[in-house]
Amino acid sequence: MISTELKTTIQGAYSRFLEAKSLKPRYGQRLMIAEVAKVLGDIDTDDEGRRSGEPAIVAVEAGTGTGKTVAYSLAAIPTAKAAGKRLVIATATVALQEQIVYKDLPDLMRNSGLNFSFALAKGRGRYMCLSKLDMLLQEGHAQTATAQLFEEEGFKIEVDEASQKLFTSMIEKLAGNKWDGDRDSWSTALEDADWARLTTDHSQCTNRHCPNFGQCAFYKAREGMGKVDVIVTNHDMVLADLALGGGAVLPDPRDTIYVFDEGHHLPDKAIGHFAHYTRLRSTADWLETTAKNLTKLLAQHPLPGDLGKLIEQVPELAREIKTQQQFMFTACEQVADFKPGEDVEGRERPRHRFVGGVIPEHMREMGIELKKGFARLTDLFTRLTDLLKEGMDGEVNIGIASNQAEEWYPLFGSLLSRSSGNWELWTAFTVEDPEDNPPMARWLTLAESGSLFDIEVNASPILAAEMLRRNLWNVAYGALVTSATLTALGTFDRFRMRAGLPKKAVTAVVPSPFHHADAGVLRVPNLNADPRDAAAHTAAIIRDLPDLVEGSRGTLVLFSSRKQMQDVFDGLDRDWRKQVFIQGNLSKQETLNKHKARVDGGDSSVLFGLASFAEGVDLPGAYCEHVVIAKIPFSVPDDPVEAALAEWIEARGGNPFMEISVPDASLKLVQACGRLLRTEEDRGTITLLDRRLVTQRYGKAILNALPPFRREIS
Repeated sequence: MISTELKTTIQGAYSRFLEAKSLKPRYGQRLMIAEVAKVLGDIDTDDEGRRSGEPAIVAVEAGTGTGKTVAYSLAAIPTAKAAGKRLVIATATVALQEQIVYKDLPDLMRNSGLNFSFALAKGRGRYMCLSKLDMLLQEGHAQTATAQLFEEEGFKIEVDEASQKLFTSMIEKLAGNKWDGDRDSWSTALEDADWARLTTDHSQCTNRHCPNFGQCAFYKAREGMGKVDVIVTNHDMVLADLALGGGAVLPDPRDTIYVFDEGHHLPDKAIGHFAHYTRLRSTADWLETTAKNLTKLLAQHPLPGDLGKLIEQVPELAREIKTQQQFMFTACEQVADFKPGEDVEGRERPRHRFVGGVIPEHMREMGIELKKGFARLTDLFTRLTDLLKEGMDGEVNIGIASNQAEEWYPLFGSLLSRSSGNWELWTAFTVEDPEDNPPMARWLTLAESGSLFDIEVNASPILAAEMLRRNLWNVAYGALVTSATLTALGTFDRFRMRAGLPKKAVTAVVPSPFHHADAGVLRVPNLNADPRDAAAHTAAIIRDLPDLVEGSRGTLVLFSSRKQMQDVFDGLDRDWRKQVFIQGNLSKQETLNKHKARVDGGDSSVLFGLASFAEGVDLPGAYCEHVVIAKIPFSVPDDPVEAALAEWIEARGGNPFMEISVPDASLKLVQACGRLLRTEEDRGTITLLDRRLVTQRYGKAILNALPPFRREIS
C-alpha cells in the first residue's frame, strides 16, 4: 500500500496548487493522480532499495484538457523523492519538452509547495561544438591540412560570406554570455546544413582532451544533470541510453522512475533506434576516398610504430570491400522490382521488399562477406582511435605529438562511426531470424545520389515489444506511459502488442473535461463516391469542399496521400485556392503562422495537410473551427515495416486487416479529431468524407471509438 505520509504529501500539494491558481479540481486529473500514485508508490524493494517484485508499469490514456503534466508531476515527483529515485520525464517533441521545463514545472513549484530541482537533457547534436566553430573561423590555418583530406566526412572547410557572418556573431554572443551554445536558444532559425557543420557526435568528440572542454556547452549542460531530482528529455535520448546498457548518460534505470509523455510514439521510436540502412554507391565512393586520403596521409607523415602499421592496412581493405559493394549493387539491381510508393510524408520512394524478410541465398552470402569486411575495418578504426586517445594523454609516445593526435581523433572517429554503421546493417541484413519471433523487415529503396541513382539497403525490426520489455520495463524501478491516444477501438491491445507491456501492467482511461456533444458535431455526408475509387472520390471532394467549409474562419483539411491532396488543390477554382495553404511549400511552423495571421486579420483560411498535421498541431479557437478528413487514414500499404508485420501476423493465422490496419486507422482518426477542441471554450465541426464508416462493419467500430460528438449522418 502507498504510505499515508506520501498520500498526504500528494493530496496537500494538489490542494495548494488548485487554491493558488483558483482552479476547480478536474475529475480526470484527480483520477490520474490516484492511478499513478497507487502503482508507483507501492513498489516492493530489497535491502538495497531496488525493485524486487514484478515490473511496476502504469499506462494512462488522458484526453486533451485533462492537465496530464500537472497530474503525473504531482504524483511522480513526491513518489520518486520518497523512494530515493530520480524522475525522468521523456517527450516525443521539443515543443512539449520546452513547455514542461519553462512553463509547467516552474508553475508547479511556485504553486504546489513541492520542493524539487529539475534540468533539461538534450542530445549532443543540439549543442554547438566550440572546436568546430574555431576551425570554421580560422579557415586556411595550417591545422586544417589534414581535415581537407576528409572533407567528405563533413570536415569541408570552405566558408561563404553569410556563414562567416553567422559564425562570427556566434563567437561574439558566446564571449558576451548572450548565448549558451544551444541550438534551440539561438534567436533565429538555423538551417540544418549550417548547424551540421557546428555540431559533433560522440565518435568525434575528444572529451576532456579538447582545449575548449571547460567552455563546452554540452558538458556544461550535462554537469547540471548529476544532482537534480527531475530530468526532462526526449524518447530518443532514453532509448539511446538504454541501448548503451542504461545509466550511461541518464541515471541507472534501476534507480529511475520514467514518465513517457506522448507515449504512443514510444514503440515506433524504439523501432527507429534499431533500424539500419546504408547506400551502396555512396559507401563505395567513401571507401575509395578513405583509401586515397590515408595513402596521402602516410606519404605526408612517415609514421613509426603501431599507428603507421594500422593505417597502412586500411587502403587495401577498403578497396577490397569496395569491390564487394559493387557486386552487391549489381545483385540488387538484378533482383529488385522497384514498385512506386509513398512514405508517410507523401514523398515518392520506390522500394523492393523481401517477402518474409527472406533474402536470396547468393545475396546473403555477399552480405556476410561485407559484414566480415566491415568488422575488420571497424576493428582497425577502433584500434586507431584508442591509440590516438593514448596519444592525446601524452603518456604514451605513439609517433605523433599530442596536439596532432587531438586533431586526428575526430577524423578517425567519424570513419569508425560510418564503418560500424555499415557493419551493423550487414549484420541485421544477414542474421537468421529466430523461428518464434517476428523476422526483420528487409528492403531496398531507390535513392538519388547527385546525377546517378543509388540503392539503399534497409533492415529493421518490425516490433519493438521484446526490446522494450528486456531493456526498459523489466529493468526500470517504475514507469508511466501517457498520451491522449493509447487505446485503439476502445482497448489497450494494440499498445500492449507494440510496446511489449508486461502482463501485470495497470491500464486506465481518464475522461477529458470537454463536453464533446455540446461543443462539436461530427458529420458524415454522402459524397456518392467510394474512397477506394481515387479519381471519383477526388472529383467529389473538389465539387463539395467549398460549400462544406463555408462560414468557418479556420479550416484544417487532412489527407492520407500527397497525390490526392495535390490533385484536390489543382482541381479547385483558382480564386477559392487563394485562401489555401498547402503543406510542403513552406516549413510546418511557417505554414501555421501564415494561417493564424490570416485568421487574425479577419479572413478565412484553409490548411491542407498530411499525417504530421493530424497530430501535435495546436490551433485553438477560430484557427480551427472545422476539421475535414478526406478518408479513413489506413496506413500506406507499401510501408515495408508495416507490410512485414502484416505478413507475419497472417503467417501465424491472424487477420492483419482487423488486427493492425483497423486499430491503427482508428487511432489516427482519433488524433485527427483531436485537432478540433483544444480548450474548453472551443466549438466546431468535424466532417468525414468516407462512407465506409457507416457501410462497413469495421467502419462502425472505428466510428464508435471516436470522441462522443453529436452525430449527423446523411
